[in-house]
Amino acid sequence: MTSLWAKCLLLLAGLWLVGWVKAAEPTTGTAKIATGSEVRGPDAWFPLTVGEKTLRVQLVVTLDEQQRGLMGRRDLGSDDGMVFVYPAPQEMSFWMRGTPTPLDIGFFKEDGSLGEVYPMYPFDETPVKSIGRDYTLALETPQGWFAKNNIKPGMKLKLADVAAALRARGFKPSRYSAEPH
Repeated sequence: MTSLWAKCLLLLAGLWLVGWVKAAEPTTGTAKIATGSEVRGPDAWFPLTVGEKTLRVQLVVTLDEQQRGLMGRRDLGSDDGMVFVYPAPQEMSFWMRGTPTPLDIGFFKEDGSLGEVYPMYPFDETPVKSIGRDYTLALETPQGWFAKNNIKPGMKLKLADVAAALRARGFKPSRYSAEPH
């Protein structure tokens, strides 16, 4: 009987030790990149907070996705948008070829701060270019969204939201300057 008690005590001590070691493991920076069937496509929606406002966005990463953008789309809700991510700071240039919905576009720097906002008009192929050359993210929203929500230059978007969406799409956030600072 004593050996049975000793085995039970050893088993409990081992379980306790495993739980203690597991609890001591670091949890930061270990977010998993989606692979295989876990990967979500460009039509998936993600939350994105800009300033104090959260909207629902689709994240486009590849050149093909970026060239297609919101072409032909009439289904944007009042708090919907599309985020374009780039691997390096650059001047931005967008147009509205084939896009029937009036939009605003905001250009964001590597630290997540908003630099510039411009209106864009349906089917207008005139390039809307940023003045700055230090942008890594662009956010398209229904026209008037930035003003309606009092989102102004200097306000920040939540880079952790962009990083989570990138991971869910199967991309490494560090490649796109989307890791929170």
